[in-house]
Amino acid sequence: MITKEKLQEHISKFPNEIHIDDLIDKLVFIDKLEQRIKASENNDFISEEELENEMKEWFK
Repeated sequence: MITKEKLQEHISKFPNEIHIDDLIDKLVFIDKLEQRIKASENNDFISEEELENEMKEWFK
C-alpha cells in the first residue's frame, strides 16, 4: 500500500495530460516498487543461490 503523500509526490511528476490507462499502469508499477523496497528493507527476499535452486526445479 502506498501513502497519500507518496502518491501525491509521484502524481506531481506526471504530465499535465495522461490517459487513464497509462495512469493506472504507472500507479500499479509504483505500488509494486514500493512493496519491493519495503520487503528489501525487511530482508524479505531470497538469495541468488535459492533462486537458482528454484529455477532448476522449474526446468526439470
